[in-house]
Amino acid sequence: MKQVIVVIALVAAMLAPAAASAQPRPPAVPTPTDVKPGSITCEDVPYPFPVSYLPLTLYGQDVRIAFMDVAPAGQANGHAVVLFHGNNFAGFYFGNVIEALRQAGYRVIVPDQIGYGRSSKPIIPYNFHDMARNTHLVLQSLKIDTAMIVGHSMGGMLAARFATQFPASTERLVLYNPIGLVDGRFDRPWDSTDDSYKRTLASTYQSIRASIMRYVAHNPAAWTPEFETYTRVRYAWTLSADWPRLAMVQTLINQVQYLDPVVDDWAHIKAPTLVFGGADDSLPGSAAVFRERMKFIADTIPNGRARLQLLPGLGHVPHMESPGQTLPPLVAFLNEGLAGR
Repeated sequence: MKQVIVVIALVAAMLAPAAASAQPRPPAVPTPTDVKPGSITCEDVPYPFPVSYLPLTLYGQDVRIAFMDVAPAGQANGHAVVLFHGNNFAGFYFGNVIEALRQAGYRVIVPDQIGYGRSSKPIIPYNFHDMARNTHLVLQSLKIDTAMIVGHSMGGMLAARFATQFPASTERLVLYNPIGLVDGRFDRPWDSTDDSYKRTLASTYQSIRASIMRYVAHNPAAWTPEFETYTRVRYAWTLSADWPRLAMVQTLINQVQYLDPVVDDWAHIKAPTLVFGGADDSLPGSAAVFRERMKFIADTIPNGRARLQLLPGLGHVPHMESPGQTLPPLVAFLNEGLAGR
């Protein structure tokens, strides 16, 4: 029987929809005038640790994948953790997660997937198979045979794919506020790539901010300066002469969730898994839907290998909203695997 740990009081679950609806709408924010055009390869975006690069060839194009390789602080425990970022971010938003892991003795590898962050921005058919393979090539280049895998948001979809494609390389798995909780292909028709590109190309500060504000829809007061910083980073890209190229890359990447769902991957995961995150994430439509689907994932991973742990009062990016509530249980789950080597 699967062990399910749900850190949500029944009363809180019942009151959550009412509390969310009672939250005041944040005031409109004018478009800032002090944002300069930003590099589409994030050269002007601070990263918490030094970045390295691995050259690759994808679809006949020479590209490079960027990654941070962070050594443990103090006594090394002999294990590595790979962090997979979400769609609106890159490895740069994992600073406090990396620090918590390195303080616990882990070596931490944080790739920017191709199309994101400091990695190349080719016009190619994007999919999770390639992303998983590219990450495995990074690990091979670093002579890392096995690692614990943590994937946030869209990175949670990628983490599921990595774990099923490379089970021998996956020691433990954390699906952290993943998206792609349902197969959306049967709920809506395929959107025109050209129409989607036009919409992306027309992105404004207001539309970018509204997209990221969804992460704190349960509590707009949870919007921190860090969220605002990353809104400004994304807006700066739209001011760059290279924005048309990045807009097409983002259009192609945004299609991956539709074209390459992972709902059938969960039943093939073999690693001990924590299905984890903020309980009030409303990206799937409501927090109730999110909680139900997270439970479904934990129940679907076979042989009692998965358990569910949801953090009350937190939304889609808990490590930015409340690191003190988020990081200890994440590290504790990974630490359970230290005796396995």
